[in-house]
Amino acid sequence: MTDTDVAPAVPAGPPKAPSRTRRRAWIVTALLVVFMMINFADKSVLGLAADEIRQDLGLSASAFGLASSAFFLLFSISGAAVGLLADRVRPKWLLLIMAVLWSVSQAPLAIGGGLAVLIASRVLLGAAEGPAYPVAQQTTLAWFPNHRRNLPGALIVLGITLGVLVAAPVLTWLINHHGWRSAVAAVALVGVVWTLLWIPFGGEGPYATTSDNDSPAEAACDDGPGTGKGAGAAGQAQPRTSYRRILATRTWIGVTIGYFSTYWVIAFALVWLPSYLRDGLGYSSAASTQLLMLFWGLSGILVLGQAGLTGWMLRRGIASRWARGWVGGVLLLISGASCLALPVVPAGAVTVVLLVGSFGLSGAMGGIAATTIMELAPAHRRGGALGMMNAVVTTAGLIAPTLIGSLVDTHGAGGYEYAVLITGALLLVGGTAAVTLINPDRDARLLSV
Repeated sequence: MTDTDVAPAVPAGPPKAPSRTRRRAWIVTALLVVFMMINFADKSVLGLAADEIRQDLGLSASAFGLASSAFFLLFSISGAAVGLLADRVRPKWLLLIMAVLWSVSQAPLAIGGGLAVLIASRVLLGAAEGPAYPVAQQTTLAWFPNHRRNLPGALIVLGITLGVLVAAPVLTWLINHHGWRSAVAAVALVGVVWTLLWIPFGGEGPYATTSDNDSPAEAACDDGPGTGKGAGAAGQAQPRTSYRRILATRTWIGVTIGYFSTYWVIAFALVWLPSYLRDGLGYSSAASTQLLMLFWGLSGILVLGQAGLTGWMLRRGIASRWARGWVGGVLLLISGASCLALPVVPAGAVTVVLLVGSFGLSGAMGGIAATTIMELAPAHRRGGALGMMNAVVTTAGLIAPTLIGSLVDTHGAGGYEYAVLITGALLLVGGTAAVTLINPDRDARLLSV
């Protein structure tokens, strides 16, 4: 380990925040965890009700895959656009508008309609949900200094896991007893409830307008705009770093490639994993639901474990290159190796272990990606840097469902094996990129010159 691989000593930072401020920080974090739970409950409805929707609407696997991919048609574009907007408009109101649109977009589908309504509903829902993750992370992490961001960042990722864990049994019960449209209505209603809570309790934190090398002692911890004009600790104007320079760094590129492979796994898991477990591996519907809950549950535990390990390493002065890049990259490499081994092992306990490794280990990269970009980018460019990363990454959600649906139509149940092998190869590429390219300490210094 060279001198450049040792992180600077953790700064003393501002005086200890008042208990009211700390309490508000965790209230906002909790609300945004629930926000992500709703986000992924919305996404998981189609996967959980795949067979019922295909039968009800008379869809082939390719048509259903196309309808699923329609969710991502505007997802990436809106993610980038709103990410840039989040550097100028208060994230509190952006999050509120998103949640309202989630419920509005699903109302027609809950009432009735065929394939055209399904596609239109998913396109609008995807446009509204595209910026959710980067803006939620930006808002949450603005309440914490860099070396304390791993836990809240991981909790936002955990919201993804919890959303699926809660949604799987509840929505499956609704689908089985009241039809798949009742599940759509339920997630729309929950979105309305969240907006009513966010209005009085949401807000931006004291680190929203300060870069990690600045002292946030003078930042006001109120509901003021979290999108400052680049003011430093002394209130002096800072040079405005271009987005082009940020996107050209090895760290941004490495994080984006690594997170892309993770999002491919998420898209696979949400849309096709239930069907893969039933049709490709021969598990019953009940066993498939249990395996899904096991996968998402262990994924959540791993996300928290990664946050604890990364935070411990950073507090000991270990550079983010190792604490974030290597930790996330190694998990992706193990996940990729598990995917490649999955089609060749006999069914049994080993299959379950490899399934968990394939679809569970890669999830930690989501939290690592957000905290790494927050460390890399100046305060006045964080929203755009996160949004554009998310825009590139979420194209995986546009490609994966359609490609897998096409493979299934062409090769039957054997198409899932090809999908798993493609996923494994992508994870190996993502892990290699994370290990070799991520170094936010170095690249943040280069951007400051």
